[in-house]
Amino acid sequence: MSLLVCCGLAWWQWDRFTSANGTFQNLGYVLQWPLFGLFPAFMFWRLRKLRAESRAQAEQAPRKRAESHPAPPAEPDKPVARRTVHREDSHEDDPELAAYNRMLAQLNARDQQETR
Repeated sequence: MSLLVCCGLAWWQWDRFTSANGTFQNLGYVLQWPLFGLFPAFMFWRLRKLRAESRAQAEQAPRKRAESHPAPPAEPDKPVARRTVHREDSHEDDPELAAYNRMLAQLNARDQQETR
């Protein structure tokens, strides 16, 4: 439907181009209108293709998970406290980087104290 309408508009622009006061802008529209008409058909095709791919992936994903991964444990593991590792001396040759790392370590320590 959109292709028919756009081809009609292209024909109208062609008539304007061939008239006495037609310009090359009208000729440009003659070439553009059919492309505008084909765009909805392309989008329809593309969306159908993407949906088919996503369905195929969704069907394959449970099979792959069941084959490659064991069943999850009944109870989740308890959270483990993280250790903070300070490596202030690892970047002694770059004082800006060392200062930045110290600032990040201080912010992390402050955040750890607030969450306790």
